[in-house]
Order: sequence, then structure tokens, then C-alpha cells
Amino acid sequence: MMRRTLISELLQNLGKPVAVAMVAASGLAACGTAVADQGINDPYEQTNRAMHSVNVGLDRALVKPTSKVYGTIVPQPVKTGVANFASNLSLPGDVVNSALQGNGEASVRNTFRFLINSTLGVGGLFDPAKDFGLAQKKTDFGETLYVWGVGEGPYLEFPGLGPSTVRDAVGTAVDFAANPVSIVLPKPESYYATASKVGSKLGDRDRYSETIDSVLYDSADSYAQTRLLYLQNRRFELGQPASSDGDDFIDPYQE
Repeated sequence: MMRRTLISELLQNLGKPVAVAMVAASGLAACGTAVADQGINDPYEQTNRAMHSVNVGLDRALVKPTSKVYGTIVPQPVKTGVANFASNLSLPGDVVNSALQGNGEASVRNTFRFLINSTLGVGGLFDPAKDFGLAQKKTDFGETLYVWGVGEGPYLEFPGLGPSTVRDAVGTAVDFAANPVSIVLPKPESYYATASKVGSKLGDRDRYSETIDSVLYDSADSYAQTRLLYLQNRRFELGQPASSDGDDFIDPYQE
């Protein structure tokens, strides 16, 4: 469960990117879900492996050592505040995507959570909403596309961004371009939001260093392991049921 929760884990207005995504979604739907959402669909494995090697190199040379410095010199209360702040800034996007998915309860809950933490929580540095039982319902436009019936598409890995699928790549692009916080906040305030997200990710990398290192550096095939764990985690997040024979995640590409 820990690995599932880990491997998982960046236009001017909302109308244009959503419209573009809907056009892309109609094309992606042709991929279907029967094959793409079961097992491993990796026709671009050679390119993906090259990108994975780049990502492992970036982690070894930059991300891992930076996260260790961050984890060592930054006091825990500050790290918690940064993580809370970054999480709070993601809530407006969660509100929009929950609404697009037809999940009114999650949209309302995330709205109240954002309002409480932005006021009583001093701009999101603290999390008083949890005392009201308002847990965050995290979501994204990739999940919105899933709810709309768009197939997963082939597995992809991007340099600096890590594992994804065609559907989730479109979702990430829309979430980035149509982020309500980025649209509303002027510069340089919008840069603070980005910095908090980077800090939060560095904190996660340091906190779960042992688990991540075991995948990236101790696996016989770190690419195949990363691919398998990402797809397992993502499908679990989306609530996709496992097949009755338990063969959903057998990796036919792994030697």
C-alpha cells in the first residue's frame, strides 16, 4: 500500500484547454478501454526506457541529494506548513474536476476545505479543516477523462515528470494550463505556489527515500518495476476493479 500511494505522486482561461482536451479525449476514446486498461500497453518501450534512464540520472544527480538537504536543514513544522500550503493550492483544481465528474459531494467538500484552510488555516499553512472532518478528495483531469469514458492509452514516461499514460498526459497538461490558482494569482505570487509544490515533492522524496531507492536502484529492472507500480497505483486510485483471475498486472514486457 505504501508503494501504491507513492508511485503515484505539474492558457489564459479554463475554456480553451478544456475544449482542446475534449477534442483530444474524443480521439483517445478510439483506443478503447478493453486493452489499454488491463495489463501493460507499452508500444513505445524503447523510447520510454531512454526517458527512464534520464529520470534516474536526474534523481541520482539532483533530486535525491537536494531532497536530503531539504529534509535535513528544514525543520519539520516548516516542511508540514509547506506541504499543507501546496495541498491547499491544489484544492481549486480538485473542485473543478470533481464538478466535471459529476461528484457534487466532493466538489462541495473541497470548496469548504479550501475556504476554511485559507482563512482559519492562515492561507493554508495549517489544516483546521481536518478537525471538521473535511478530508481532501484529490482528483485531476486525467480522472475526469476516465469518468468520461476515455481509454487509458499507451504507457509513457516523460523526462523530469516520470511515468504517465496518454490519458493522464492530456490530463496533466490541462490541469497545468487551466489551474485556477495560476490564473487568478498575479506574479510573483504565482511563483510562490510553484515553489511550495516543489518543496512538498522534495519532502516526499526524502520521507520515502528508502522505498523509492529500492525501486529505482535495487530492482533488477527499475523501468519495468516503475511501470508496473505506476499502473497498479493509478488504476487503484481510479477505483478500477481487479479481474477475477488476478492477472490485471502481469507484465508481458518484463523479461
